[in-house]
Amino acid sequence: MKEDPKHIRISEYNYPLPDERIAKFPLPMRDQSKLLVYRHGEVSEDIFTSLPSYLPARSLMVFNNTKVIQARLHFRKETGALIEVFCLEPAEPNDYALNFQQTEHAAWLCMIGNLKKWKEGTLKREMTVKGRTITLIATRGECHGTSHWIDFRWDDTAITFADILEVFGELPIPPYLNRKTQESDKETYQTIYSKIKGSVAAPTAGLHFTPRVLDDLKQQGVELEELTLHVGAGTFKPVKSEEIEGHEMHTEYISVSRTTIEKLIAHDGKAIAVGTTSVRTLESLYHIGVTLLKNPHATEEELRVRQWQPYETAEETADISSTHSLKAILDYLERNHLETLHTSTQIIIAPGYDYKIVVAIVTNFHQPQSTLLLLVSAFVKGDWKKIYDYALSHDFRFLSYGDSSLLIP
Repeated sequence: MKEDPKHIRISEYNYPLPDERIAKFPLPMRDQSKLLVYRHGEVSEDIFTSLPSYLPARSLMVFNNTKVIQARLHFRKETGALIEVFCLEPAEPNDYALNFQQTEHAAWLCMIGNLKKWKEGTLKREMTVKGRTITLIATRGECHGTSHWIDFRWDDTAITFADILEVFGELPIPPYLNRKTQESDKETYQTIYSKIKGSVAAPTAGLHFTPRVLDDLKQQGVELEELTLHVGAGTFKPVKSEEIEGHEMHTEYISVSRTTIEKLIAHDGKAIAVGTTSVRTLESLYHIGVTLLKNPHATEEELRVRQWQPYETAEETADISSTHSLKAILDYLERNHLETLHTSTQIIIAPGYDYKIVVAIVTNFHQPQSTLLLLVSAFVKGDWKKIYDYALSHDFRFLSYGDSSLLIP
C-alpha cells in the first residue's frame, strides 16, 4: 500500500453540491434514472434499464436485502414538549429478529431529539395496534456515546415490538432531504427485494432496480445473490476531523449465508456489488477469512472487522487470495454447524485500500467529504473527480433518491 490512509485530508474530497442537485423525491419509475458508466477511465451515460448490457455473462451480482424500519418514535410530554426517540440498534435482546419478536419489553440504543426537555421520568403514549389499545412506556437508561439505552414496555402480550414500530414508527429518510417523511416514502425508500428488518437508512443503490431489470440481468446470465448489512445512522455521520485518522467508523451488523459464500468461491472470489453496503460486507468477508486462517477457533467477537485492520495486516495478506480466505469462512461455518455467518464490521475503505473481492460497483452519488466518497475514490484509483465533474455538468441527480453509476476500474 502506497499511502497511509490515516493521513488523508478529508478537505481534498470536497466538491460543490448545490441544493437543487439533491433529489428530494425519486423518479416516478425507479429504473428510468440516469446511469453514469465509468469503464477503465472513460465516462459515458445511459439509462438504468441498460445496466445488464454492461455486465459480463456468468458474473455474480450481490445485493443487500436489509429492510428499513420505521425507527422514529414520537412522544409528547404532559408539558407539551415533543420528544423523538430514534431506535438505532437493539440492546436487549441484541439480535434484531429476536428483539422485533419481543412482547411486553424491548431495549434499544436510541438517539433522542429534544433531549434537554426529557430530564427524568418516563414517556407514555396510548395507541391502537391491531385493534387493541395499548400504552407504550419509554424509560431512559444510561448514556452510550451519543445514544441512550431506552427500555420500552407495553401492556399486551399479543403485540410485538415489530407491530408497534409498524403502526407507531416513522420511516427515517435522510436528514439532507430537509423534508418530512411522506406516506410515499414507505414504498419508495425500500428496495423491491428488501426482506430483513434492521436498517435506519436504505441501501440506496438498490432503489433503481425493478423486476424488469432483475429479469434482464438473469437473461444476460448474471447470477444474483443476497447478503445483509443493517445500515446504521452513522452512515450520515460527517467526517469532522482534518485527517481521517480522527474519524471513528460506526459498527454495522452483517449476516451472510453459507450459500452466498459458496457462490462467491464458485466465482473465483469476485463479485459486482450493488451499493457501498454490499462493498463493505464483501470486503469485510475477506478480512474475516484472514482472521480465521490465523485463528480457526476465533469467537464471533474476534471476527469483527476493526476500522484499520486491512491496512495493519496488508503485508501479511498480500499473498492470500479471496477464494482461500472465503474457504476459511466456509470451514468455520461447517465446523460450528452454522448456516449463516453473523458478525459486525467497522471497516473504513479509503485510498490506499486494496480491493479483494469487488470488481465493479453500482452506486449513487455521495455527499462531499464523506467516507462513501473515500470508498469510491479507492475503487477508481483517485479518479473520482472526473466522475463527479461529469455528473455535475450533465444534470445528474445526487444522493439517496438521485441517479446511479456503474464503476468498472
